[in-house]
Amino acid sequence: MKNKKIVIVMPAYFAEKTLEKTYKDIPLKYRKNIIVVDDASKDKTVEVAKKLGLKTIVHKNNLGYGGNQKTCYKEALKMGADIVVMLHPDFQYDARMIPALVRPIEIGWLDFMMGNRIRSRKESLGGGMPIYKYLFNRSLTILENILLGQNLGEFHSGFRAYSSKVLKTLPFDKFSNDFVFDQQFIVSALNAGFKIAEVPVQVRYFTGASSISFKRSVTYGLGAFFTVFQYLLKKWGLTNPKIFNK
Repeated sequence: MKNKKIVIVMPAYFAEKTLEKTYKDIPLKYRKNIIVVDDASKDKTVEVAKKLGLKTIVHKNNLGYGGNQKTCYKEALKMGADIVVMLHPDFQYDARMIPALVRPIEIGWLDFMMGNRIRSRKESLGGGMPIYKYLFNRSLTILENILLGQNLGEFHSGFRAYSSKVLKTLPFDKFSNDFVFDQQFIVSALNAGFKIAEVPVQVRYFTGASSISFKRSVTYGLGAFFTVFQYLLKKWGLTNPKIFNK
């Protein structure tokens, strides 16, 4: 097995206070190729990224969470990545788990890995996850597993790894620029036949970590359900949404 080039991308927005901690959490072996894409933050995120010596790309205008990821993945592919790790720079996810996340992709067993924060109810709530987010996450994940024929512990993680083949195959430029991008990515990957699995990661909810509001969470949930509905319509031969086609 040849050595795989692993690129870590960080879609950043107001990450001034957590970016350095997230970076230092990354195992030394994986710090060589890191890209920070700042989505027009008004704080010192860019200054911190440059101080750390990280490749930094700055959006002049805010494109949204999904729009940020689009830039991340395009830049990672330009760098010749074999595997791309998406890590939120808000210190919510345990970057020390990167080796476990990428290993199944390195050996060619799986195509797409996610960090699962819902190993147990006690750990999730004990890590600071708000009760409404926990219930929302569990309910939506159970429904998605049933409708999509999967058995994942969580569909809503912001800690992921993909083979370059996944990024070169999926029409992610056609996905939403908002938070539902993540769900469109998963469902589109399943539609394309890619194999997805996960590893457990610690939960870190704390003051200063990014978190969308209850209203945005509801909008996101409706968008996620609509994405699954689009998948079912395609599966039944009734329509062919653009998120599934190059």
